[in-house]
Formats: sequence, C-alpha cells, structure tokens
Amino acid sequence: MADLDDKVLTEDGLDPKGKGRILLIACGALAHEILALKRANGWDHMDLQCLPAKLHLYPDQITEAVTVAVAEHRDAYDTIFVVYADCGTGGLLEARCRDLGVEMVAGPHCYSFFEGNDAFAAKADEDMTAFFLTDFLVRQFDAFVWKPMGLDRHPQLRDMIFGNYTKLVYQAQVDDPKLTEKARACADRLGLAFERRFTGYGDLATTLEKLA
Repeated sequence: MADLDDKVLTEDGLDPKGKGRILLIACGALAHEILALKRANGWDHMDLQCLPAKLHLYPDQITEAVTVAVAEHRDAYDTIFVVYADCGTGGLLEARCRDLGVEMVAGPHCYSFFEGNDAFAAKADEDMTAFFLTDFLVRQFDAFVWKPMGLDRHPQLRDMIFGNYTKLVYQAQVDDPKLTEKARACADRLGLAFERRFTGYGDLATTLEKLA
C-alpha cells in the first residue's frame, strides 16, 4: 500500500495484474482500501483496475470510462464487479452496469458505503450541512478541493461555496493521527467545525466479502 502514489492514482489509475478470476473496476480513490482488504483476506483471485480518481471531479465521465474498462477486460475474467457507487451519475452508471450484466457497489457515494449505507441514511438530517472527506481526499485535499474550486487563487470564494456548510466530517478508514491532524487543518482552512468518525471500510468490506 505504501508504494502506491496518490498522484498516479488521481491522474492515471491502476492497471490489473491479469492473474485472478474476478476483476474489480474501481475508483482510484479506493485503491489503498481495496488492496488492504485483498491482503488481509488473501483474495488472490481478485485483480484490481482503478480508473483515475480525478473522475471524482467529472462524474459525467464515469459511466463511459467504466463501460470501456468492462469491454476491455470482459473476456479475461469470469466476473467483473464495479466498485463505484452512483457517484453523481444520476443513476446512469447503475443502468449501464445492468445493461452490461455486471454488478456494482450499492449506495449513492463512497461516503455512504464507508459509513454503512443504512447508518449514513439515518444521519441524513443531522449531516445535511456536512462536508465529507475520506482518507484519500484528506491526503489529496488540494488536488480535489482547494485548487478545483479556485480557492488557491480566489480565497474569497470560500464563503460563497461553503457558507451553508457547518462542519467537515472526516471519515477515517485507518487510525492515523497524522491524517486526523491534516483533516482538522482542512476544516480550519474551510472555516468549518471538525468531526472525526472512524468508519473503517464499512460496506465496502462486507460487499467484497460476499463477492469473494
């Protein structure tokens, strides 16, 4: 996991090794977590392909990128499983996966399945004004939040963009004090209250366990 470069995962993704029977096509922002689960459970029959995490910024491109990846690898694997939730595709990814005959992770986005879809839904009212970050997004805060939103060039946009948010919720997948402090610093930069929730891998783990 330590040899994975988050910048590479953001821009280029990760190619599969081509040794397993099951291919996971996932967002690059999930690579660390999926590989950790593979190692912990000995899921050597699973290969991982990660599409560039920067698609997180362009959800309208996710469905077509997944379609291309499925077509490219379909003949090489017994099963292909898509490790994306809806992720802002407005149901288009689910419909395309159904047409392609492949299954995908349930939920609206990774924040939901990391916390557990049922638990996340139960907190919908109290989290209405929450801005969420995962481990990956804390590490890549500048690349996914600060710069794309123009805050590096126009800090005055902060109030316009985040004026209706009240807190930053850091969903921690691993217990890392340095990441927690970085997440707290992100909240300070946005002028938001800070809340940390240790989610672990949530429904991502249980979903892959069932698949395995």
